[in-house]
Amino acid sequence: MSNEIKESYHRGPWNKGKLTGQKPPLKLKEIWAIRIRLQLGNHTRGLALFNLAIDSKLRGCDLVALRVKDVAHGGQIARRAIILQRKTQRPVQFEITDQTRESLATWIAKADLKPEQYLFPSRLRASPHLSTRQYARIVDRWVSSIGLDPTTYGTLSMRRTTATLIYKLRSINLIYEWFISKIIHRVAMQPAHLLHIKDRAPWVLTAFEPAASAIRSYG
Repeated sequence: MSNEIKESYHRGPWNKGKLTGQKPPLKLKEIWAIRIRLQLGNHTRGLALFNLAIDSKLRGCDLVALRVKDVAHGGQIARRAIILQRKTQRPVQFEITDQTRESLATWIAKADLKPEQYLFPSRLRASPHLSTRQYARIVDRWVSSIGLDPTTYGTLSMRRTTATLIYKLRSINLIYEWFISKIIHRVAMQPAHLLHIKDRAPWVLTAFEPAASAIRSYG
């Protein structure tokens, strides 16, 4: 076989032109930006898939393989679900928020899905449900729709989002508790004639600044 033919069959590295490594999570404002676009576009399946991906924190292979009976019982969407992970063969439980339950109920009713059917069936006959590659392309479209670089984000971003938000909320809560204790201590140490609001305003603002900075960076 000639060198020209060999070169035509040669494939470049799979990660050529792509950013490898840990994918960043979505921020709260980015979650709402994608959610609003899906709502305005009447993308019922996309909205249900997006909301459940955020809530469940599941790997793509587990998310696309969910069946209706995994999240719904007796025609009602459950508040909690438990599934067996494919990779680890360990059960994992996750909560389903009211917003996600509503979008799931709308999607199941629209698609007329039965309990034994896959929650997100594929539109291709060769596959009974969305493949992980299809899901990855959908995620690319989501992030691209709000001006983010799809090479920077991926399905791992969906898994990391909720955990990161919870961590930030806990950090803000700790700062808030520190701030309250600081205020109480300062008030207790001030003489009565210095407790007028205009006199204590400077140290109130100084104590509040760390909490304010954390809240500004949260979104």
